[in-house]
Amino acid sequence: MIPILNYINGRFVAAQSGETLHIYEPSTGQAYAHLPASAAADVDAAVDAARGVAQEWARTTAAERARWLNRLADGIEKREEEFAQAESRDQGKPVSLARRMDIPRSVDNLRFFAGAALHDRQDAFDTDRQAINYVLRKPLGVVACISPWNLPLYLFTWKIAPALAAGNAVVAKPSELTPYTAFMLSELAHEIGFPPGVLNILHGLGASIGDRLNTHPDLKAISFTGGTATGARIAAQAAPLFKKLSLELGGKNPTVVFADASYEEALSTAVRSSFTNQGEICLCGSRILVERPLYDRFLKDFVNRVQQLSVGDPMLEDTHLGALVSETHLNKVLGYVRLAVEEGGVIHCGGRRVFPSGRCANGWFMEPTVIDGLPNKCRTNQEEIFGPVVTLQPFDTEEEAIALANGTEYGLAAGLWTRDGSRVHRMSARLEFGIVWVNTWLLRDLRTPFGGMKSSGVGREGGYEALRFFTEPVNVCVRY
Repeated sequence: MIPILNYINGRFVAAQSGETLHIYEPSTGQAYAHLPASAAADVDAAVDAARGVAQEWARTTAAERARWLNRLADGIEKREEEFAQAESRDQGKPVSLARRMDIPRSVDNLRFFAGAALHDRQDAFDTDRQAINYVLRKPLGVVACISPWNLPLYLFTWKIAPALAAGNAVVAKPSELTPYTAFMLSELAHEIGFPPGVLNILHGLGASIGDRLNTHPDLKAISFTGGTATGARIAAQAAPLFKKLSLELGGKNPTVVFADASYEEALSTAVRSSFTNQGEICLCGSRILVERPLYDRFLKDFVNRVQQLSVGDPMLEDTHLGALVSETHLNKVLGYVRLAVEEGGVIHCGGRRVFPSGRCANGWFMEPTVIDGLPNKCRTNQEEIFGPVVTLQPFDTEEEAIALANGTEYGLAAGLWTRDGSRVHRMSARLEFGIVWVNTWLLRDLRTPFGGMKSSGVGREGGYEALRFFTEPVNVCVRY
């Protein structure tokens, strides 16, 4: 059993209670590590450590903060394969995906915000030749960063990097389901001598430490990525205390395919956007809307492509879908397939648990699943499933496509496939989503704002939006 520890004030410590929790490898169903079952007292210790160094860290130059972030990035790059193997083991994703996406993007996050800190700008205004107004951007102090289990290191670094770059001390909590690479990052921080107390990493159940993180008077902001219900709880507890909140929550993302789309590209990308990371990405396109003249052909070819996807041991290079993150989550996703049948849906492929041979015989695997024949207002088309389950629906007009796409409580991301340039701009302006990908998917520029509308969240991450979130603007007016 691998021991994982909290990282507080530059030291590795157990939970003050001494209690631990098991961590399970999704591909085998077996426990392989344990982590601290932290509680409110551990939160207080981490916040105290961060508060003790917050002012000193805020006074460091942007160049010095950038050097520390780049040293963390250097360390991940030197151990890239080790991090990729750990991410696959911890989360269930194919190791090939971790190598290609998760670990390189984690490095990019650290390097991007290291550079952004150096190139941030301050605004100044000449006020009718009577005064000069300028805006100072001051670090908030101590902030909390809470990251999810689907892209563990990728989203962990996406949060801590801008917080540290802006001059804040951080108390970070990775998911208790996938803590391993965050722990490896704390080991790396310790190895390079990262200033003690500036980055503190707590492990444990959200139910045990979440309330204290949400209400601690010395935590000035909370950046959270996760489920909408949890985001609502954070907002209910933290908003009355006037904490700054950035909440990146769920999605029920449509992929809208018109008959004039580049067919092969739309088809292959729709398969990828549906089932990458077992469908456990908030940006996956779980609702595919196809113009009726193309619908039957697209459905047939889509099902054929999906049936060719391999499910199994994530350590094998030719695996497309690994294991779902937990047995509880697997059962939830399988429950939605049963619900879809009850609602009148037709399962064209998938829908069952997979039992691979060998070491993964008891892992939490599931076939990629394609369903159609469901109305837009049914639960299967309205609720976030967050697994390898996709529905298809036909539409006749542009107006109907917009109504179907916008017809859920979520508004994170949408995909649009068409060669009609006028339609691109008309629909992009009317789609109620924070991100609209046109003839592509998951093509990201880290300078752009990232986040959703409606129940998909509050605020934006990425680029200068993230640096702004982790600072407080102060207007200084000097009369001539």
